[in-house]
Amino acid sequence: MLNSGLGMVATIFAINIVYVSFLTMRTILTLKGQRYLAAITGTIEIAIYVIGLGLVLDNLGQIQNVIAYALGFGVGIIVGMKIEEYLALGYITVNAITTKLEDDIPNKLRDVGYGVTHYLAHGRQGERLVMQVLTSRKSERKLYQAIEELDPKAFVISYEPRTFQGGFWVRKIRR
Repeated sequence: MLNSGLGMVATIFAINIVYVSFLTMRTILTLKGQRYLAAITGTIEIAIYVIGLGLVLDNLGQIQNVIAYALGFGVGIIVGMKIEEYLALGYITVNAITTKLEDDIPNKLRDVGYGVTHYLAHGRQGERLVMQVLTSRKSERKLYQAIEELDPKAFVISYEPRTFQGGFWVRKIRR
């Protein structure tokens, strides 16, 4: 298969997709503090990289191999990001701000399984209810939908927390 031009191009393309998918996942794992899993992923990643790069360097006179390498790199980034979205590693904190003070939105979110910390705040146009919700990234879309159903006009911001200390979530995460 590697003797034919098309076979070489397809092999280089596929190897680079796999390599860059591993690269993307390793980077994400590193950022999330999963050092041992990142190290294992990096070991596999570099082995695939050396094989793919070796094929390109051995056949550098063939421009289609370089193009396949570059295209595989780009597609690999997309594939790696899709894998990470599917795995949805980690947690997010969602801040939702609403003007609906009387609707008891925090308890409605608690009733469907979310932990909510809430407080009154003052915005430019009066009082607001601010809710902080910590949830797994796998539950992120469901939380957005729940907030949308309770207040379609709520202002929502989310971010990924780096550390956890205290509270009932810490016990749940460590389990």
